[in-house]
Amino acid sequence: MSLERFDNLPFTKMSASGNDFILINNWSLSLSPEEGAFLASRLCRRAFSVGADGLILIEPPRSPEAQFSWRFYNADGSEAEMCGNGGRCAARFAFLEGLAPENLAFDTLAGLIRAEVLGPRVKIQLTEPKDLALDLKIKVKDQELSLSYINTGVPHVVVFWEKIKEAPVESLGRAIRSHQHFAPAGTNVNFIAREEKALRVRTYERGVEAETLACGTGAVASAIIATLKGLVSPPVEIITSGGEVLKVYFSLEGNSAKKVFLEGEAKIIYRASLSREALE
Repeated sequence: MSLERFDNLPFTKMSASGNDFILINNWSLSLSPEEGAFLASRLCRRAFSVGADGLILIEPPRSPEAQFSWRFYNADGSEAEMCGNGGRCAARFAFLEGLAPENLAFDTLAGLIRAEVLGPRVKIQLTEPKDLALDLKIKVKDQELSLSYINTGVPHVVVFWEKIKEAPVESLGRAIRSHQHFAPAGTNVNFIAREEKALRVRTYERGVEAETLACGTGAVASAIIATLKGLVSPPVEIITSGGEVLKVYFSLEGNSAKKVFLEGEAKIIYRASLSREALE
């Protein structure tokens, strides 16, 4: 692959709750899905390139209800179905690029996502969660853990951890993420604790393979599981590792969460153009 073709490619760096992303307007479809994966694996490297948790390509819609579609790549180049914080960045980026109005919808691998751009804040409606499993017992690192599982666009495990600042997010999160119970896709892992009327959440993200400062779909998963456990009630405030407070809105019908929304800031950090040296 010739790197010269990526010289001077425009991009925007955005951040939502400490999750940061590289966004590229690919309306012309000049970048193939394979090139998107390659760019993500090279550009997301911290210290050696732009550095980010993921890369987002904004493309023409694939369904009549949408204003645009996206391809979302994790930092390792794998393509993910959905990302709540990335979705908020994508919505604001598309609005600022003149590709979508303030009230919009876009196509993802998880389905149609609706969003409302409120200046620097974005409220995004996620697809209805599925595959709920409460109080699973699995053995990890010679200890039996009780945890819960839900898919909020991507798979998430929620683990209650009283001393949240001491939670072994990297080591235990990695072990749970690749546990055979969640094979072959694996799972994201959220360690949560209640703080007054809010939840503090720390997330080990699949694809990033490390703790991130926030995870939108993880915040939603944590809010739903904690509500079903009677610890909080919607709307639920989520305190992220990056310090921002997210709001999760939903209603419950039995054990099913309906009309799920995630709200928080989606900030423009800078706009620039690539040098091929960023890919070497």
